[in-house]
Amino acid sequence: MSVDYQKPPETEDYKGNYAFISLGCAKNTVDSERMMGLLKLDGYQLVRDPAESDFVIVNTCGFIEQARNESFAAIDEMLELKRQGQTKGVIVSGCLAERQKEEMLKERPDIDNLVGVFSREEITTIVDRMLGNQTEQRTLFQPAPIRALPDTQRLRITPRHFAYLKISEGCDRLCTFCAIPKMRGKHATKPMERVLEEARELAASGVRELIVVAQDTTYYGMDLYGEPRLAELLKELDQVEGIDWIRLMYFYPMYIDDHLIETIAQAKRILPYIDMPLQHINNTMLKRMSRRVDRQQTEEIIERLRKGIPGLTLRTTLITGFPGETEEQYLELCDFVAEQKFERMGAFTYSYESDTPSAKLPGHIDDDTMARRREGLMNIQQRVIFERNESLIGQTVDCIIDQSVPEHPGAWVGRTAYDAPDVDGLIFVTQTEHELKIGDIVPCEIVTNHEYDLVAVAVGEPR
Repeated sequence: MSVDYQKPPETEDYKGNYAFISLGCAKNTVDSERMMGLLKLDGYQLVRDPAESDFVIVNTCGFIEQARNESFAAIDEMLELKRQGQTKGVIVSGCLAERQKEEMLKERPDIDNLVGVFSREEITTIVDRMLGNQTEQRTLFQPAPIRALPDTQRLRITPRHFAYLKISEGCDRLCTFCAIPKMRGKHATKPMERVLEEARELAASGVRELIVVAQDTTYYGMDLYGEPRLAELLKELDQVEGIDWIRLMYFYPMYIDDHLIETIAQAKRILPYIDMPLQHINNTMLKRMSRRVDRQQTEEIIERLRKGIPGLTLRTTLITGFPGETEEQYLELCDFVAEQKFERMGAFTYSYESDTPSAKLPGHIDDDTMARRREGLMNIQQRVIFERNESLIGQTVDCIIDQSVPEHPGAWVGRTAYDAPDVDGLIFVTQTEHELKIGDIVPCEIVTNHEYDLVAVAVGEPR
């Protein structure tokens, strides 16, 4: 993730410098920004270089092996800085800390403090105690709250013009491959009035694109209101002044009814873009994964979404090599992808997680077979995307400008309404008579494509 540190000035309350490493998903990014906001309010100043800091916080991801390895690498790098005397302390927070708890201290005893996912609100107390050499308590883990924690007063590390808006925490789904409920707890809805307060705060800070995130977005409201209330929330968000784009992520394929579809279709700010991870399409695989929809239901949901939301961009993610997956079941998945022609798609090989139910399933598949299947699936999707990009040449689409290209004056990198940050394609833009700046939304004529990305010329006045 491109990091735009909004560095606070030193004040009379200045307590020291710190560096922050944020890893993992968008939900973790929100947690990082909340902790940094609390530290700023308490007088701590963020710096870019960990070697210039009094302490470092590593907010970790613990979802799958690759993410854990990245987290451990960052932790070890910061511990080495501490051994060299270039920083005084290392605090580890987030999902990996929550998942491993005290075991992490046994393997890496130089870590000064471990902070669980739901102890983030105590970060200033933890830092004060660490810098005051109060070392009797090195861990802080609190149970998941009944209601999602507040995410106001964040010090954002995304570019100024877009931000993630977390509407709930945790997950009640018990997919057999997933450890998120172990790390993030049961689903906890953030009350609607608090979500709207945060949205207005973000709009006032210059955000033009809100990206709605949760572990299970469509389940919003079930625990608090006794029924899904995402449609009502979206209607209210659609009225927030200052926001131009609202993007919807992480739809579990349940609780998508006609009211929700109509709300999205009729909104003036909600983009026709939905991220809906499906994981597989074969009924046996879906059952082994403990997904609560079968193939027929999935196809019916997709058909309703496409009919009800004109110009919909549908993004999904799929898993290859889940335990027991046969070649025939894999080929069924390939045929499904070829038929559906998803506008956006990602595929991942199954990750063995010893503390999840899928670890005990028979029929684990070797790494080479999993990788081959993933590559085959992505080759199908690649043809879909390349054909789609080719068909866009000559069309004019709105583009949001994310960054300049310093080595090429007048060149910019942005995204269309069809593309979410970090996971989808880019659009490379050259300006014409109007000067552009980061955060502008500008009509662009697509002139060519380069694999997954597009090249365009700005043809209208930015807004």
